[in-house]
Parts: sequence; C-alpha cells; structure tokens
Amino acid sequence: MTTVTAQDRTAAFDAAVAADERIEPRDWMPDAYRATLVRQIAQHAHSEIIGMQPEANWITRAPSLRRKAILIAKVQDEAGHGLYLYSAAETLGTSREELLDKLHSGRQKYSSIFNYPTLTWADVGAIGWLVDGAAITNQVPLCRCSYGPYARAMVRICKEESFHQRQGYESLLALSRGTPAQHAMAQDAVDRWWWPSLMMFGPPDDESAHSAQSMEWKIKRHSNDELRQRFVDICVPQAEALGLTLPDPQLKWNDERGHHDFGPIDWTEFREVLKGNGPCNDQRITQRKQAHDEGAWVREAAAAYATKHATQRPAEPTTARTAPGEATA
Repeated sequence: MTTVTAQDRTAAFDAAVAADERIEPRDWMPDAYRATLVRQIAQHAHSEIIGMQPEANWITRAPSLRRKAILIAKVQDEAGHGLYLYSAAETLGTSREELLDKLHSGRQKYSSIFNYPTLTWADVGAIGWLVDGAAITNQVPLCRCSYGPYARAMVRICKEESFHQRQGYESLLALSRGTPAQHAMAQDAVDRWWWPSLMMFGPPDDESAHSAQSMEWKIKRHSNDELRQRFVDICVPQAEALGLTLPDPQLKWNDERGHHDFGPIDWTEFREVLKGNGPCNDQRITQRKQAHDEGAWVREAAAAYATKHATQRPAEPTTARTAPGEATA
C-alpha cells in the first residue's frame, strides 16, 4: 500500500494552485494557507458589518424617500455580504462566534476606512463612489481566488458593490450639479475620503507582510500598489465628469509610465488608525458589541428552533395504500 506523505500532499496542492484549479474545503491545504484565508476573509467580513454603521447614520436623515430606500437597501446588502463571508470562513474550520469574539476583543481587524465619520449627506455619495469603487477594484480579482468558497462568494458581492458604486456616483453628480452649497458639500466629502480610500489597498508592497505569499498561493492576483494605481487611473476621468477635484496637487498623467502619478500617502495616519487611534474606532466597536449583545435572544431563538425541528421525526402517513386497480371508499 502506498503511503501519502506530507511532501506528496504539498506537491499536489502546489500543482493544483499552479494549474489555476480551485481548492475546496475537503481538499488538503497547508496550515499557513488556511490561516491566511481565515485572516483575510474574516477581515473582509468584519469590514462589511462594521461598514454598515457610517452609512446607517444617515438613513433617518436622507433628503428624499428615494434616497432613503436606496440607502436602506445598500446597508442591507452589506449585512448580506458579511454573512456570505462568515459562511466562507466557516468552511475552513473556524466558527462565526470565534471570529466575532476576535473582532470584539480587537484580535482581528477590519478596514481602516470605516473609522472615519460621515459628517454630511455627501459623505454617503463619496463612500459609494470612492470606498465601494476601491472595494470593487480590490475584490473583482478575488472572484478568481484559489479558494473556491471565497471566490464564489465574491461573484455576488462584486455584482452588488457595482450598484453601490453607481449609486454613490449618481448621488455626487446630483450634488455637484446642484446649488453652490451642494457642490461645495460634495467637494468637501471627496477631499476627506480620497486619501483614506487609497489607504484601503493596504501598505506599500515593500511593507506588506502577507501580499507576496498570498499572490504565490493565488489568493490575491495583484499587489497592493498595482491595485492602488488602477484605482487612481479609474477615478481621475470620473472626477472630471463629476466636476469635482481630487485633493492631490501632484496628480498628473505620466506618458512614460502610461499611468497617473500621485502624491505620497500619509502612512503614519494609516498606522495610527489601525492601532485604534482613528476618529471613530472606539465608537464603531462599542456599537458593534452592543448590537451583538442585544441580538443574543434572536440567535438563541433561532438555535432553539433549528434544534427542535432537527430532532422531530416526520409523521407517519395516515392514508392507507391501495393496490393497483383497487377502488377506494
């Protein structure tokens, strides 16, 4: 009988990744690959549910019923994205309860962008255009992630995020073409959200601890700096169409590179926000933990309902069978 060694399993895994085959939950995978996926998917899931907060802040103050309905639908979508992603993480052998406990205790992170406040209605549009636009740029390649459940979850998420980006763009367009005060509000929002949006792609490639290995495993398909550059190149013509100015005096087209040059990012601010020193870090986690605690009775009721119906046996049929051709009373 042939013995399958750890070396054989590693070789088979590497060959499958190199051939662009999907790794599925029951397949053997290196512990480091599993841990990397759990970390990335958990951070993504946490970002979706934390990201509901800054926009939900404006549901009751939306300027029209149409805008309110759009925003409610978007926030609901973000909750759904979190559920897809937590489900994907669970296929790796980690429970949702464990992931949420790590979020609440600060042992796992979420995107730094959601620690900034939404000061005006225009911020909702800026989040849609810039934050969701950056998310799409980062997440579309994840639809080809080497891990099957994550890749399949991303297909639906990216479709919905594309609507969010269009809604944000349309909202900013309406403001930028409105009164001078509305245009100024839109410009102010873009000024405040532009640089944090660029930070969403993570630190520079030479400072990223996980990027190279994730690309080798084909969890990621592009580096942080590649995706950031792609996002800048997409946003420049969109900003011109909006009639808004991106807050970077060094932003200009470079014929030699075939890309836009842009100014330096304040990575000190990025690191401070990650450490918990952003404008809304404490508020975001406090509200998340409060919502989790207040929803305990719902989870308990759902678990009890599932247990009850799982233990119930189907009732025996009460109607007697008749032989073929036999008349019934």
